[in-house]
Parts: sequence; structure tokens; C-alpha cells
Amino acid sequence: MSTSTVARAAAGQARRPRRALLRVAGTAVTAAMAGTAVLVAAGSAGASTVRPEASHGYSFTTLDNANDLTFNQLLGINSAGEIAGYFGSGATGHPNKGYLLRLPYHQSDYTNENFPASAQTQVTGLNDVGNTVGFWANSAGANFGFYTSTSGAFHEVNFPGVPNSSPQMDQLLGINDRGVAVGFYQNKAGNDRGFEYNIHTGKFTRVLIPGASQGLNGPSLTATAINNYGTVAGFYANKSGVTVAFIKIGKKFISFARSGASMTQAFGINDSDEVVGAYTVGTGSSAMSYGFTWTRAHGFKTVNDPNGIGSTVINGVNDRGELVGFYTDSAGNTDGMLARPRG
Repeated sequence: MSTSTVARAAAGQARRPRRALLRVAGTAVTAAMAGTAVLVAAGSAGASTVRPEASHGYSFTTLDNANDLTFNQLLGINSAGEIAGYFGSGATGHPNKGYLLRLPYHQSDYTNENFPASAQTQVTGLNDVGNTVGFWANSAGANFGFYTSTSGAFHEVNFPGVPNSSPQMDQLLGINDRGVAVGFYQNKAGNDRGFEYNIHTGKFTRVLIPGASQGLNGPSLTATAINNYGTVAGFYANKSGVTVAFIKIGKKFISFARSGASMTQAFGINDSDEVVGAYTVGTGSSAMSYGFTWTRAHGFKTVNDPNGIGSTVINGVNDRGELVGFYTDSAGNTDGMLARPRG
């Protein structure tokens, strides 16, 4: 995961509120890979808990894989309502394990998806044509990106020809229906470098901050999501060192940040250019994470699970405006969250 990530995590501390990226047990991951903390609501083991109460026009459902009810994160959702995620915090005995979840969201509808022979896997994104993306970790904590073909075959993807961090850090975080994926690698100075990758042509394209240094110590940027029109969303460190969100539409680069937030991270985007993510208020042990939706026309709207106000991260959004992410419950568990627009 990227150091700027808050919502996905593996092995360790949450880094991004995300599709905030996090680290879990030695592997950097997105909010999906064991780190962006999510909780499970009270209810029968492994069961979904539906709460009709709404926040800002949404109704919320807790979705947790019964294989580890202490930690689930939902990272992406497609137009059919299929969800990508993972369970396990990355701590000893709780490795990140990826899955897909299909309607009607019963326990029998969870399908394991883990890179062969991996120590940990996070499935971070999916499209409408049968591809998924994510990253896997080995026992040494190195991260490697991957995508699956429509036949289900795994293909490893790592940005070529660059001095990487130690341990290596490469992750794919989102993919559109045209087979263009986005993600990042971490250079040897510990700075994240965003990129696009076409799974059909094998071509890599850097995602750059206009006017910023692209040298070894230039500012970090993580590309987290891409829609079918090629608009990329993500987050980066600005000139003041503050993490802010961005979208890139063709050659146009638009930055935005929640007023008063210490960090703003974008983790998902749909074809209407509705962006989702999380912003952080405060720092250190007093930091609180709030989910958001954002559009150029209407700006920010805060969206929190009623059971996780101050601990909600939104990682993905589909074209129906359905949101997925996670929150931390009163018992300290991380639960997967589905939010559907009412009506």
C-alpha cells in the first residue's frame, strides 16, 4: 500500500482512509488488504446485518465473511452488485485473504480469490466484464500487483525498470471495462508513483502531478480508480506535504480537499465522475475518518455508517451510486459496509 493510503491496509497501520490504503502485517495494502480497518456488526456469525436507518439518503448493510468476523473490508463494487474485498487484518493468525461477493450476499455467495502460493492477497477492484485486480504479498512482506483474466487466470503486474522500495511495493487498485487498470509502485526513497496499465497491450503510463518534480524525492501519488471514460482518481502529497484527492480527466488535473481535514483521499469513481473516499480530521490517536462522496457540481457530502461515525471509509462506487467500504464497530472490529441510495 501507499504511505498516503488510508482505506486499504495490510499488516499494520492504516495508511489511507480507502479505498484508503493500509498496511497489514508486513505487507502494504489498500484499505482492502488488511488495513483500512472495517468492522462487523452484531448478529449471527457471518450473517449480513441490514440497518434501515439512513445517513444522507443511504441505507446501510454490514457484510462480513464468516471466515474472520473481526476484520473485513469491501473495496470495489460493479454494476451487477458484485463486490471485491478481503478478510483478515494481516496480524499473526489473521492473514489477508481475498474474495468476491455476489448477490444475494449470503455466506454461500462469498468466493475465495487468492494469488497462488501467496502469503496474503487483497482483491481491490473489479469491472463489469469479469476482470479483477489486486495485490499479493509473500512471506517477506513484498507486494506484487495482479489482474485476473475473464477465465480466472492470474497475471502478475509490476512497474518495470525502476529501483523499487525494499521490500518491493507494487499494487493494482482499480480497473475499467476497457481493461485499463491503475495502481502504484513505491520507489527506493519510499515515495509512491501512480500509473495506468493496459491488460490487453501490456502498456504502462505514468500518472503525474503537473509541474511537480518526478525525481526520486518528488511528492507521492497513488492512482486508485479509473472509470470507463478514462478519468483517474487518487490522492497525492501537495506542496505543503498535505495529502489531497485528485481526478485526472485527459490532460486536466483537478485537486480537491475537504475543508478542515488533515488528509483527503479518493478511492473510487463511477462513470458520472462521482468520487468516493475518506477524509481525516485530527492527527495521531485523536484522528477520525469520515466517508465522502464528491462531484464537481456539488462538492463534498459526508457519508458515515451509523455504527461507525468517525471510523468510516468508502472505497468504491458503481453507476447506481451504491457504495462499499468499511467501518469500525463498538467492539473494535472492522466490518464491511454496503450503502445504497434510498429510493
